[in-house]
Amino acid sequence: MTTLTPRQILDGLVSFPTVSRDSNLALVDWLESYLAGHGVRCFRHWNEDRSKAALIAHAGPWVPGAVVLSGHSDVVPVDGQPWSTDPWTVVERDGRLYGRGTCDMKGYVALAAWALAEALARGVARPLQLALSYDEEVGCTGAPPMIRTMQAVVPKGEIALIGEPSRMKVITGHKGGTGYAVHVKGHEVHSSLLPEGVSAVMEAARLIGWVNDRNDQIQARPPGPVGARFHPPFTTLHVGRIQGGTADNITARDCRFAVEMRCVPDDDIEAHAGAFRDAAMALDRALKARRPGAGVYLDRFFDVSPLRPEADGAAEALARALTGDNATGVVSYGTEAGQFQDAGYSAVVVGPGDIAQAHQADEYLEVSQFQAGQRFMERLLERLA
Repeated sequence: MTTLTPRQILDGLVSFPTVSRDSNLALVDWLESYLAGHGVRCFRHWNEDRSKAALIAHAGPWVPGAVVLSGHSDVVPVDGQPWSTDPWTVVERDGRLYGRGTCDMKGYVALAAWALAEALARGVARPLQLALSYDEEVGCTGAPPMIRTMQAVVPKGEIALIGEPSRMKVITGHKGGTGYAVHVKGHEVHSSLLPEGVSAVMEAARLIGWVNDRNDQIQARPPGPVGARFHPPFTTLHVGRIQGGTADNITARDCRFAVEMRCVPDDDIEAHAGAFRDAAMALDRALKARRPGAGVYLDRFFDVSPLRPEADGAAEALARALTGDNATGVVSYGTEAGQFQDAGYSAVVVGPGDIAQAHQADEYLEVSQFQAGQRFMERLLERLA
């Protein structure tokens, strides 16, 4: 089978419009066919309706201790963005590779796929694995079931290198996150009869006020030793949008908003989530006492584990040896790294590109970063051999 260069693999990956709301199976079919054609053993984890699949691949001896190259197949939409090029075609211009996902994170996936084929061609003493998830962009929901399947179908790996864009710097910690979609249900009456109704908007404001108060309490405390390394150095709770009501003179029947929580690794995200849930359920009881049909309904729509800095971590030691980066790096966005860590892998984030380009119109990956990523993979292959 013809061996493709990393750039050719990237061209192929970007050509598949794997927006999270759509299937990724065409991409998985193509990449699995390429890897299997080079002798790489491939497996799938399917989502519930089999519209998407994670791709798991193993190259090298069938023994534990693999280095896992972790990426995601999905990208964010391009709808309404003013692209100057076709987002589904890689366009090289002025030292940049433009296209949806070139930076986040098909550039890394292309390098990882190239490295697995090379691992078999060159021969390695330590195995190399690929873990390509789905639904990362909608809350990192695809990785945990994929990781469980991995541990059933391939020998357990030791190190996970998550290739989110970090400009090839080693990231040893990031915040965790969770969120609730909130639906406050009221009871409509004319606003002149306010006490007889339940305004969902006004009652929702009580919960949003609770969020503001919680932020004030958090920020009044000194940050912990790990949190102090982040910007900002504390957990944050945020409401970005609110929708509700039908008219200015009618008590609102419905109000919807979402609460997003981003938690430093040495804070207890479940304590914040549980406190919000308790406040919501207390309001639910109060509303039902006034009108049985009113209430508060919660849907926890994402849950991302933090990446905790490891003492003498194997992933950190390997990544630093491959990059030469000895700086301390933490970020406030979330990745799948903490989910690998929860499953017993040593994990860090290290990948080509700048997170500032992710999700943007005319998203790009610098050619120099793509080349740096290939040098990283070359050094990794030398170590595995």
